[in-house]
Amino acid sequence: MRQKVGILGATGMVGQRFIQLLEHHPWFEVAWLAASDRSSGKKYGEAVKWKLDSALPERIARMPVSPATPDDAPKVIFAALDADIARDLEPAFAAAGCAVISNSSAFRMHEDVPLVIPEVNADHLAILENQSWRREAGGYIVTNPNCSAIGLVLALKPLAERFGIESIFVSTMQAVSGAGYPGVASMDILGNVVPFIKNEEEKMQAETLRLLGERGGKVVRPLAAKMTAHCNRVAVEDGHTESVSVKFSKNAGREEILAAWREFRPLAGRDLPTAPSQPVEFTDLEDRPQPRLDKMRGGGMAATVGRLRPCSLLDWKFTVLSHNTIRGAAGAALLNAELLVSLGKLEAQKIDTVAVTA
Repeated sequence: MRQKVGILGATGMVGQRFIQLLEHHPWFEVAWLAASDRSSGKKYGEAVKWKLDSALPERIARMPVSPATPDDAPKVIFAALDADIARDLEPAFAAAGCAVISNSSAFRMHEDVPLVIPEVNADHLAILENQSWRREAGGYIVTNPNCSAIGLVLALKPLAERFGIESIFVSTMQAVSGAGYPGVASMDILGNVVPFIKNEEEKMQAETLRLLGERGGKVVRPLAAKMTAHCNRVAVEDGHTESVSVKFSKNAGREEILAAWREFRPLAGRDLPTAPSQPVEFTDLEDRPQPRLDKMRGGGMAATVGRLRPCSLLDWKFTVLSHNTIRGAAGAALLNAELLVSLGKLEAQKIDTVAVTA
């Protein structure tokens, strides 16, 4: 049997991605959906404006949308909520004994809440044992990072391991789907670039350094590097593109950097269904990566890097692309859940799905 899971915020764009990614998942089965009060009580097919390129599954369309309370919810919850709503709802579910795997920014920087990319900092999951909900009811909150930070950190992690990082400069070109639905008004974004995304630069800087930091006992010490980010919204549907410059602590040659990316396979052997076999893919084509052509590498879960060249200000510069609603949102949370299963961190919910195959 597959483990029954629920989705909080099921009608939004990230909630829809959860449904799409979970439809044929070998370990998990969607059994409960919740959204806002205006959707509660309706059939999901009536409540949602389905916007993805695959059909809404008939089974899901017939499911009722439940109130956003933990009373009848499964013990594993994927949360796709706005931060303001998540601050109240996610603790309520954790206090009710649920494992809340969250895409929200509400608790990412809390000292006892893991902010995790499985290929990067799986060991940070240990700090969830410090949460009061975990001690009192078995529940907890685990988060994945901002959609703009994930692709960047996947590209930086193997470089940080081999050469050390002292400074990071990044300028993003972020897709409109990152703003949810209906997102940015067409008259604001068509033929335009918007050089402001509220709180994005602050989140990207803080989360990147925390993800690349080290766990020391009950806390995570952020990477001691300087970082600055410029975040821009562009007229692209899906896929965040980022121009990156890095200063290393040790000298690094081009072939050494390429080897670091090529050999970066920290989840090899774990057999997690959503994990890409090659988390960081390099393209040597001079005009790539591009969102239209490269966003679905690794099933949308890989970061694609290209245009590696010397930087006259720092050491090296490159371009990185990742799919913002798959790798940067629902897929990231799903991979976190798979990692939790493999580490036995969902045993309180009696998950016995590790041996299940597709």
